[in-house]
Amino acid sequence: MTASADKLNLLGLPQGSLEQFFAELGEKPFRARQLMQWIYQRGETRFSAMSDLSLKLREKLDACAEVRLPETKLRQDSKDGTVKWLFASGFGQAVETVFIPEATRGTLCISSQVGCALDCAFCATGAQGFNRNLTSAEIIGQVWHAMQQLPRRPNGEAAVSNIVFMGMGEPLANYKNIIPVLELLVSDWAYGLSRRRVTVSTSGIVSNIEKLADDCNVALAVSLHAPNDELRNRLVPINKMHPISELLESCWRYAAKHSNRFITFEYVMLRDVNDSLQHADELAALLLGKPAKVNLIPFNPFTGNEFARSSADTIRHFQERLRQRGLVATTRKTRGDDIDAACGQLAGKVSDRVRVRLGEKKVRAASA
Repeated sequence: MTASADKLNLLGLPQGSLEQFFAELGEKPFRARQLMQWIYQRGETRFSAMSDLSLKLREKLDACAEVRLPETKLRQDSKDGTVKWLFASGFGQAVETVFIPEATRGTLCISSQVGCALDCAFCATGAQGFNRNLTSAEIIGQVWHAMQQLPRRPNGEAAVSNIVFMGMGEPLANYKNIIPVLELLVSDWAYGLSRRRVTVSTSGIVSNIEKLADDCNVALAVSLHAPNDELRNRLVPINKMHPISELLESCWRYAAKHSNRFITFEYVMLRDVNDSLQHADELAALLLGKPAKVNLIPFNPFTGNEFARSSADTIRHFQERLRQRGLVATTRKTRGDDIDAACGQLAGKVSDRVRVRLGEKKVRAASA
């Protein structure tokens, strides 16, 4: 759908902003709730079809507003049921979204930026560089497309039950645009998901972890990937700005503000880099006795990368060691790798990139 320069895109606006919009049209606040239900629950983008709005209001909306969705460029279906979409993001660029079906749930992995500025050593997205933040409409539009295109479950429930901000980009570097999306995901007038079924993943932008704790009570996942600063500086360069001790303190404060909330620590398994039993012991020492669980991620290779995946036995022994030390530890099943949809493989298409190496000024610029 092409943009209209003089029309306001209502997709991605939270309830408060929509209420203000309708007030400016001389309408009651409840019109915002009606519109949200039409867009997100019924999947309707044409004002003319919104039958419980008056004809006069529909004409007003047609004149000044639109519901503009991101353009789908490509859909790929994996042999294991995983689905990947490529969404246009302007000027020949694109971002990726992945749906992972399981027996009891369906997880949608969404992107928040065109590329990523944080340059993690093992991530295909970081290797593409960074161009810009996605708007709230571009982010929630990924969810809208998946909800509409995927068949419902036999019990009538939506195919998507869980949303994770683990696609392209660092979500907390696009803070102002992810917050409205989070509001819509948990709103009873939009998607109505449980806050425990919405997860924001971060590489460690500490200041915005603190803000998120106050602004939106959702699940938090942290890309840790190393048990000490020397190794994490190499793998996750933002660690030079926010070392592990500082990052963990922000995590424990986040958990303390939300009762019974655990922080998930993601740990990609890289052969002969971070996968020894000594590394497991170091990791256990950091997290033992804290509201933490560990999700081990087998590395998914991509062209031009120096790393290799740890063997299945190494991953199993690492997991067992963590459990012996008293931690909750799981291993993520690799899905969609035949269509490059597995964790760490999302690259989309990033051109005119702003190549951002670590530096506080540049990371802040990417967060603007």
